[in-house]
Amino acid sequence: MDLLRFTTAGSVDDGKSTLIGRLLYDSKSIFEDQLEAIERTSEQRGDGYVNLALLTDGLRAEREQGITIDVAYRYFATPRRKFIIADTPGHIQYTRNMVTGASTANLAIVLVDARHGVVEQTCRHAFIASLLQIKHLVLCVNKMDLVGYKQEVFERIKEHFQAFSSKLSVPDIHYIPISALNGDNVVDKSENMPWYRGATLMYTLENVHIASDMNHVDSRFPVQWVIRPQSEQYHDFRGYAGRVEGGIFKPGDEILALPSGFTTTIKNIETIDGPVSEAFPPMSVVITLKDEIDISRGDMIVKPNNQPTVSQDIELMVCWLHEKKLQAGGKYAIRHTTKEARCIVKDIRYKININTLHRVEDDKTIGLNDIGRILIRTTAPLFYDSYSRNRFTGSLILVDEFTNETVAAGMIV
Repeated sequence: MDLLRFTTAGSVDDGKSTLIGRLLYDSKSIFEDQLEAIERTSEQRGDGYVNLALLTDGLRAEREQGITIDVAYRYFATPRRKFIIADTPGHIQYTRNMVTGASTANLAIVLVDARHGVVEQTCRHAFIASLLQIKHLVLCVNKMDLVGYKQEVFERIKEHFQAFSSKLSVPDIHYIPISALNGDNVVDKSENMPWYRGATLMYTLENVHIASDMNHVDSRFPVQWVIRPQSEQYHDFRGYAGRVEGGIFKPGDEILALPSGFTTTIKNIETIDGPVSEAFPPMSVVITLKDEIDISRGDMIVKPNNQPTVSQDIELMVCWLHEKKLQAGGKYAIRHTTKEARCIVKDIRYKININTLHRVEDDKTIGLNDIGRILIRTTAPLFYDSYSRNRFTGSLILVDEFTNETVAAGMIV
């Protein structure tokens, strides 16, 4: 079975945590002791009410305030597919948490309260999903029970979002009317909305095609670790461990090591289960080479006829994650694939107005939760592709050198 990572997004109180609780509950993915625990902690209204949001809202502050603060990850599986859910906050001050949860997602569920329609946070989170190259988006119009399950309410919200999403680069968008509290169209078809002919949310999650989302053309293998066992049995062994971030590698393939430029051929590809005949994303493997050449952590193994861009001057879109504003001329540590370096911000090009998606060139102040385009120069060349081509070799983070806090997530243009 393949694995689908998806994230929830949307405004405050749109029902993200309740929806995930409903997915877990209706798909029989909750252990009995978990169910008993949330039944005890739920408000007892005398009608058997169970607060399904408590399945993901585990922090004390989240339970007391009835909001989501941190990203909560949950795992479940059905006979068709395995899932990892990232439940992200809706508050604007926690947008950085949403970026964290969405950075590894294949699909984003954006919730809209049927009573309020598309609001600023809906647009903000949909834009971030587009910026992070999430190729599949499901707009769930939640709380349809509070508007009488009316088709015209759903259609109006759908038209509004379609007008906005035409500016985004999301190729696959689904629209589903649901009630997370009552379970309408979440796992089972709703009898209250016979006018809706589409699939349920669970069916969509189980059947969305993600195999072609990976880049299987550009071969990229950032080296994480050089394996040299200190034992007589394996004293001649030298392997390079890492995760394949693009393309396909096979024994016998000619490869090139960056930055040295040395070439050789692949001898074997090993995994925890033994040797394999090919490696592709997102497999973690150990590659052994025919010749002993100088390769260390931070280097990249590629194909000679298909190399990444190598440069020190890099333009990127950044989501700013820190209270301290971005400084033009500021110096930061940078982490890209397995490579670490330092950089200086040479220029702030513009900031993005989240609501209109227009460039704001007269105000270049980029603070917490802002999104903008900048130019940096690194102390050592990076080996990268554009983020639109490869999400893994095209992404990086900026780190404050003094506090070691991550201050920005960057997508290379």
